[in-house]
Amino acid sequence: MSNSKLYVGNLPYSVDDATLQNNFAEFGTVASAKVMTDRDSGRSKGFGFVEMGSPEQAEAAIRGMNGLSVGGRSIVVNISRPKESTGGGFG
Repeated sequence: MSNSKLYVGNLPYSVDDATLQNNFAEFGTVASAKVMTDRDSGRSKGFGFVEMGSPEQAEAAIRGMNGLSVGGRSIVVNISRPKESTGGGFG
């Protein structure tokens, strides 16, 4: 099952939604780019999510961006997996 939503971690606090979108735009269509922020302070939590136009573009973005140094920090990019709902039996 392929997924076009990416988790982006270890982001410098200077990165905002627009920066994130620009960084990933070279790999294809960016459907959405959101840096998660603290509800009270509005500060970046250092991670976010980017939704690419297709799973292929998402794969290209992972290859191109994972481990890249952004603002002196090596960022983490991988497929965002939805949290598994508990109660399913694993054999």
